[in-house]
Parts: sequence; C-alpha cells; structure tokens
Amino acid sequence: MTARKFAVYKGLQRPLIYKGFRGKFIYWGIGAVLSGLVLGSVTMAVINMWLGMVVLIGCIVGGLFYIASRQKKGLHNKTRHNGIYIVTPFIYEYPQV
Repeated sequence: MTARKFAVYKGLQRPLIYKGFRGKFIYWGIGAVLSGLVLGSVTMAVINMWLGMVVLIGCIVGGLFYIASRQKKGLHNKTRHNGIYIVTPFIYEYPQV
C-alpha cells in the first residue's frame, strides 16, 4: 500500500494586517477599544456623562497611539542590551552529608 500525499496549505507566511495594525497588535487594538468603552461607560454611569466621554475618547485614542508606537519597534520586539557584559562562572558545591 502506498502513502497518499496531500497538498498542505501553510498560509501566506505573513502577519495579518488590518487598518495598519499587524499580527498581535490587532488584538491589542481591540483590547484598547473595548477597555475604553468599558471605562468610559462606567465613568458615565458613576460620575458624569461629559467626563465619561473624555475618558472614553482618551482611552481609545491613547491606547491606539501607544500600540502604533510599539508596532514601529517590530512584531517580535526583543530587549536589546548595549554594552559589554562579563559573566563570572559560579560553581555551586552541594553540601556533603
């Protein structure tokens, strides 16, 4: 009996892009919008309607600007340390029983 071969679709091998946001930043944007809506509506209900509108707009716009600035650093942002680091070897001796 011979093994049958099937074509495997591996996707586009590129991140998903929506309205300028790529990959994981799409979900971050959705989170910023939803948290802005929740915080704004709670502020509207508890304190004042106008303050709630300011909180709503501030959270959404501020969150999206923050996410856009983070996206410029790259999709897989890594911490890059500049300088020379000297690692000293440390050998732990187990206590003898």
